[in-house]
Amino acid sequence: MFKHKKKTAASAAVTNKRPLSVSLHYYRGFYMMFLPVLIFAVVFHYLPMLGIRYSFFSYKGIKDPVFVGLANFEKMMKMPGFWSAFSNTIFLSVIKLLLNTFMAVALSLMLNELKCLKFKKFAQTVVYLPHFMSWVVTASVFTLILSPTNAGLVNSILIKLGILEEGIYFLGDKNWWQPMFFSINIWKDTGWATIIFMATLSGINPEQYEAASIDGAGRWNSLRYITMPALYNTIITVLILNLAKIMNLFESVFVLQNDAVVQKADVLQTYIYTQTFNSGALPDYGYTTAVGLASSLVGCLLVLICNRASYKVRGRGIV
Repeated sequence: MFKHKKKTAASAAVTNKRPLSVSLHYYRGFYMMFLPVLIFAVVFHYLPMLGIRYSFFSYKGIKDPVFVGLANFEKMMKMPGFWSAFSNTIFLSVIKLLLNTFMAVALSLMLNELKCLKFKKFAQTVVYLPHFMSWVVTASVFTLILSPTNAGLVNSILIKLGILEEGIYFLGDKNWWQPMFFSINIWKDTGWATIIFMATLSGINPEQYEAASIDGAGRWNSLRYITMPALYNTIITVLILNLAKIMNLFESVFVLQNDAVVQKADVLQTYIYTQTFNSGALPDYGYTTAVGLASSLVGCLLVLICNRASYKVRGRGIV
């Protein structure tokens, strides 16, 4: 055993002394396998970063961009639509993250309490299924369900129960859009998020529950002193990892918003899309690039903060 360790250390030392050209030739097979990934990363991730330069130009056409320096950023700071989209992005993303995480933990705990294995697997499958629906299909389904007409299931039930006198256009009302958005996100994503927490729960030693039962602990105390402490680290890790992605909110908002609720539903990504393709005037690609760059910088800052928080919680970074 010790001879093998000495031999491995010796071979590693010899490898470190090789010239670079010899090492490249020796490991050429590994580098050839890595080459397609490198090309993909350069073409689709690094070359597009050169487009950042457009944020310093007034670029309203294909030809003749005009250098304007920081004028696009100054314009961005003065635009009320930008600040409304920025605040909506933070609010919708953070609340969605907290609600989805809470519901995923609660659902995981309930599924974990099921004793019938077949029913447990069936329940897991049912709650996972919405995740595999595209947001376009999801938006279409809930637009019908929440419709204020006779076809709207929710309004029909509420009217028949006497709770409402007339239908409410839930997805077209500024007071109702955000609660509906959170509810739809919970329905779609909570089941899939339970996978991580179910994996953590399955790793808890059953002997701990047996010992607690012998000591007279009931189900509530077992949940409080055994299950939840085992989940805390996973919950914090999930929150930290997802917090870094809160600036990327787009698809779920884009397919559910409309002009009636744009004040409450517009986020940075949809704001960029509207200013570029649906503003009614010649798009200024320089301005929208500046907005995208600002969003990316905020996202980068969040990643650094999350990485630091991960070091504090888990002892290692998120990457």
